[in-house]
Amino acid sequence: MLYPELFKQLESVRWDMDKDIPWDRFDASLLTDEQAQTIKMNAITEWAALPATEMFLRDNRDDSDFSAFMSIWFFEEQKHSLVLMEYLRRFRPELVPTEEELHQIRFEFDPAPALETLMLHFCGEIRLNHWYRRASEWHTEPVIKHIYQTLSQDEARHGGAYLRYMKRAIAKFGDEARSAFAKVGVLMASARRTAQALHPTNLHVNKALFPNDTIQSRLPDPEWLERWLDSQIHFDAVWENKVVERILHNMSLLMDSSFKTVQELNRFRKSLAAPTAATAS
Repeated sequence: MLYPELFKQLESVRWDMDKDIPWDRFDASLLTDEQAQTIKMNAITEWAALPATEMFLRDNRDDSDFSAFMSIWFFEEQKHSLVLMEYLRRFRPELVPTEEELHQIRFEFDPAPALETLMLHFCGEIRLNHWYRRASEWHTEPVIKHIYQTLSQDEARHGGAYLRYMKRAIAKFGDEARSAFAKVGVLMASARRTAQALHPTNLHVNKALFPNDTIQSRLPDPEWLERWLDSQIHFDAVWENKVVERILHNMSLLMDSSFKTVQELNRFRKSLAAPTAATAS
């Protein structure tokens, strides 16, 4: 089981909201209204760990090890929401999300293949790590810069934990897992070709609620994410390439191969499907 070891690893580097956040360094002159509004939207988005955890537990009933790990992931992701709300409570109390605003993003996700969902969230952690690194650079107020840097490091560790479960899945399921991971990897590394950001919070997850079935669509400002990425933190092609490179690097390690481009990963995906198609024929 991976859970006991991951618990020890993550426990050893867990930060304390009171002791490790430099609240006394706050400089009101360096926080704009525009920046404060983005903190509110991120606080609500992080709350989406609640419905995501409910999804993970439902779709992984046969995997107690991974389900137990959710206790760590859920705690730390909800803590992200909490520290952002604490920042607002201290310095912009009028922007603290209401309970109803938080509850709006708790809705049921349709069942999905567990392996593909695992890969989706692995890529999501990589992307969020880079988003928060860029947000830390964009912000000018010292405390929130520190908070976003802290959150980005958490997301990187979460990605590493998901990667451990992906390695375990390949050892257990072989090409079935490789195919699922490659399929989602191609999708998530192709964001530059899409009109919207590719992240679990911006994907449709409940057919009955469409089009109001993404986390972002249920925010007080549904258009916030694209504006944050494009006009505020300026998550440009250079940063997007960093995300793609990390996905391809980890896929290369997982598949014991080398993928320099999304096209190479896609060819690998097709090669896994070829024997199945030939057998069916």
